[in-house]
Amino acid sequence: MLEKNLSRSVRLMFASGLALSSGLVAQSVQAQEPATQTVTITGSSIKRINSETALSVQVLTKTDITRIGATSTEELLTSISSLSSSGSTVGASGAGVSTFGLSSLSLRGLGAERTLVLVNGRRLAPFGVGGGTVVNVNAIPLAAIERIEVLKDGASGVYGSDAIAGVVNFILSRSFEGVEATANFGAPTEGGGGKNRKVSIAAGFGNLDADGFSVVLSASSERDDALFAKDREFAKTGNRPPFFTSGATGQGNIEGAIIPGAFPNDRVAGFGNSPGTGFGNPLAAMNNCESILMTRNPTNTTKGAPFCAFDSSAFVGLIPDKSLESLSANVTFKLNKKTELFGDLLYSESEVMQEFQPSPVRRSFLVTDDLFAAQGVDPALILFPTAPAYQNILVPYLRNQAGQTADPMIAAQFNGLIGQPVAVTSRVFDFGNRTNLDKSEQKRLVLGVRGEIFGQEYEVAAAGNESEVEGRVTNGYFSQVAYARIINDPANRNDFNPFIAGARQTGALADRLQAAKFVGGTLAGKSKSDVFDAKLSGTLPAVFGIAAQYAAGLEVRRDRYQTTPSAALQSGDIAGLGGATPPVDAERTIDSAFAEFNIPVTKQIEVGTAFRTDRYDDVGDTNNYKFNIRYQPIKQIVLRASYGTGFRAPALADLFTPQTTGTSEQFDDPTTNQTDLQVNAISGGNPNLKPEESRQGGYGFVLAPFDNLTVSADWYQVQVKDILATPSAQEIVSRFRAGDPAFRGLVDLNGNEIELIRTVLANTGEAIVQGVDVSVNYRQKTPIGRLDVGLNSNYINKFNQTSPSGFLSRKVGTIVEPDGTPVLGANNGGVVLRYKHALSTTLTTGDFATTFTQNYYAGYETGRTLNDDRNFISGQALYDLNVNYKGVKNLSVNVGLRNLFDKQPPLFIPASNQFQAGFDIQQYDPRGRFAYVTVGFKFK
Repeated sequence: MLEKNLSRSVRLMFASGLALSSGLVAQSVQAQEPATQTVTITGSSIKRINSETALSVQVLTKTDITRIGATSTEELLTSISSLSSSGSTVGASGAGVSTFGLSSLSLRGLGAERTLVLVNGRRLAPFGVGGGTVVNVNAIPLAAIERIEVLKDGASGVYGSDAIAGVVNFILSRSFEGVEATANFGAPTEGGGGKNRKVSIAAGFGNLDADGFSVVLSASSERDDALFAKDREFAKTGNRPPFFTSGATGQGNIEGAIIPGAFPNDRVAGFGNSPGTGFGNPLAAMNNCESILMTRNPTNTTKGAPFCAFDSSAFVGLIPDKSLESLSANVTFKLNKKTELFGDLLYSESEVMQEFQPSPVRRSFLVTDDLFAAQGVDPALILFPTAPAYQNILVPYLRNQAGQTADPMIAAQFNGLIGQPVAVTSRVFDFGNRTNLDKSEQKRLVLGVRGEIFGQEYEVAAAGNESEVEGRVTNGYFSQVAYARIINDPANRNDFNPFIAGARQTGALADRLQAAKFVGGTLAGKSKSDVFDAKLSGTLPAVFGIAAQYAAGLEVRRDRYQTTPSAALQSGDIAGLGGATPPVDAERTIDSAFAEFNIPVTKQIEVGTAFRTDRYDDVGDTNNYKFNIRYQPIKQIVLRASYGTGFRAPALADLFTPQTTGTSEQFDDPTTNQTDLQVNAISGGNPNLKPEESRQGGYGFVLAPFDNLTVSADWYQVQVKDILATPSAQEIVSRFRAGDPAFRGLVDLNGNEIELIRTVLANTGEAIVQGVDVSVNYRQKTPIGRLDVGLNSNYINKFNQTSPSGFLSRKVGTIVEPDGTPVLGANNGGVVLRYKHALSTTLTTGDFATTFTQNYYAGYETGRTLNDDRNFISGQALYDLNVNYKGVKNLSVNVGLRNLFDKQPPLFIPASNQFQAGFDIQQYDPRGRFAYVTVGFKFK
């Protein structure tokens, strides 16, 4: 029904700051809560009528969620303009990096760790591995979500730690009678995988007012099929001239001379080992790298010798194989007219299987494995002079390279290498592709009582939260020390051929190598958060005719983070799993008190304040506040502003993870011009960390110039100091080579080549982000039906971040600095877009509602080309179509197409670690055009 009363339209749609998407304006709010009913909006602990709050909150309703056609919670959230790919983690990141199935979200590009995630207004336990700092949003079942409220403002004064950039609150179904069953199927219109299936059932029993109880149960099962790069033209190779993005460790590259049995003094003077390509590769010189599944790198080593690099793209997964089973429940019992008991249950169990390229091996990866020294095994794959491959392939190559070079010193090195055992690199195909199977459980139970006492409302509750994760590998992994022992064994050394076609050893040697294969558990983790909270709220006695609303309360939280690496993972001996992983077992208690006031100074002016103090038993105390004001001079205009402080406490893993030596992510060395290097890296926690601190503020307006149109705009600024971050390998190398004194002690050299870097967590600098959120909603009757138009957009004009030494990185619209080096934080993936919007139009005619949506993001600069030319992604507009039919009683049918015109991604060149090639995994859905159908039926 069309709203004709302008005052009510303004009050319901935007006086509260609710920027509703998909054209679902006041009518959606009324459907959720009556206009006279008091409710709690995200960002406040005070109950009030919908129209009274001054907060900037965007809401996605159940109808919005259906029309978006997302297949997962991660995918659904990409439609929210204030959420950024920078600082988030997507499922595809797990191909090559141990994310264990984590998906996280980032407001304003400030990172998932600075975005507070709530379920039904309360915290969820952080993910059980990976540091225990962020929530896995894919553990929240899509089918159970009633709506999502996104507070686009800092809220540490209300919620405490982590709410620097804002809050995302998932509201699960809590009011429903009857039974509804829903089934969904979706698939890309191009083959190869990526199908999705979901079934869910929701049942509601009892009416709280009539029956004295209400029970809502929801269960769902979701499945996604894997999609691999080989099945997409844009991703199947990283080598698309003039771009060459896949230079990972190859097979058979000559590292240098080795003295068997002499470790750690096993390198021969003048023939030392480079990070993997120092003396080139015989097959590269013959333009035959393809015979070992490699590619000839168009650059040469520092000695002018060509080498083979591995194009991993065709082996990488774009979308993992995953499943999610979930159960949620909301129960309320009325004890009397003023007292209710309530319970809130969430349980989900997921499995994510990732398959990707085989592991690399070279000397620099093996020397950090203590088992080599303990068992007397040489930490290198050695090609001995007695091997036929040495005499028939390596010797002619070395002589040819010596004859071709004009530098007599380099010629002497190639000639002098003849007759000496040499270390070679390997891409170990002998065990197949690496395959990880990660299982996780998310559990949450809330029990409480609420009611009224002395005319005031109270709520007391206890919540138990737990996230458990178990990692396991099923193929492609092996013991490094066992593999090297077999290769170097006198009984096998003459059979070893690193240049063999197919890159797999054959015969008896291949059979013996299988003894090194590893299948088993990797890392088990648990994150627990148990909370007791009590709150009292109501209206204070009037003073000078002003009756302020208030809320005050206490909270006690006990957090624990525990990881248990398997013996194999602790040893650091399993190739492809990184260095030795130590166990972590830490806990802490946080005591908090908070108070909030809402003061109607006049009929036009409303002032809000919030104060909170948090006492951590490990990092000390912190106090934060927030002020906001709302001014409505006339019915058609609302003005609002806010200012506050925030903080983020170091996570338990940040403080107490032991420092260990492992393998760095890939980086480029601007001095030696070597690309895609990996070296030893020391990483771990830091017990001397202090909390981050922030200041954030903003102001805006809401206009309703005539019936059925509302426009809102909110300017914001967030400043964060003492940022907790681990400098990336690329940042450390780039700043070290630039002579930055702050990075001088973080790099060890072997000659002029980088041998080791230190990537330890620290309070590393400051950041400031500024931008504007704009929302427009319009509703109109037309001769053919009702038209709803909705726009939600975000424009960021500044995101500047400084390093410890004061180096300034301007991150808006780019992942690289002007000199081509990655911006700060680029190693985490994603980009801070200058502009992003979702524009939707819905036409409702009879039993049909047709929604057409444009998802647009502005262009940005990516990594450099092989020739050091700049590369840009142009602005992209993708279109979605959804048709909803409700012509049969109790039946709902949705059909739709995401990426309606099957737009292919522009070429993306990563500036740091991304195993997929050809597209930005944070911005583009590699399934391309995706068709889906959802059928729901209600049983009364």
